[in-house]
Amino acid sequence: MTVLTLNLDSVIQLTEDIFYQLWTINRHVRLQCNAQGEVVIIPPTEGEINRIKAELISQLGVWNKTSLLGEDFDSSTGFTLPNGAVRSPEVAWIEKSRWDALTAAQKQKFIPLCPDFAIEIISPSEMMLPSDVLKRVEYQMQEYSSNGCRLGWLINPEKQEVEIYRLGQEVEVLNSPQTLSGESVLAGFVLNLSEIWDKD
Repeated sequence: MTVLTLNLDSVIQLTEDIFYQLWTINRHVRLQCNAQGEVVIIPPTEGEINRIKAELISQLGVWNKTSLLGEDFDSSTGFTLPNGAVRSPEVAWIEKSRWDALTAAQKQKFIPLCPDFAIEIISPSEMMLPSDVLKRVEYQMQEYSSNGCRLGWLINPEKQEVEIYRLGQEVEVLNSPQTLSGESVLAGFVLNLSEIWDKD
């Protein structure tokens, strides 16, 4: 999966409103905007990664409907981070009071805050690309943390490895864990990874 970055500085000053218009008329393309104001074009993901994403959203959604602690989102949702980047994690969650504090207008566009919880997935095709591609995904996880994300999971199904990002802490790497705890951020949530790892 090759990610393309477009620098439009010589053509237009890319404000959040202009990027939102660009995103709206190109909904068939997954777009993000980094903190430098460049447009990031992300290609469609493979079937297996989408299966995993659906499982993650399903498990989080079941817990969230029971707990009523917040709102969960998929990768079609844009979040405007405090640093100005517009990101779309594979899975995201916002604590209820933060969501309720937004106006109706804010909820209709890119959500103007960093999620409390975010998941990104490394696809098999990304594993075959140069290491700078993996660094890009890890940078994005660090970006979530530095912008206020309290808990993040970078899941690598190929290696059955999870990097855990916690606000203000070192990254923890787990090899072949069978479950992941939502800790104090997602109180009572436990992700069953047996449904995520290789289904062959």
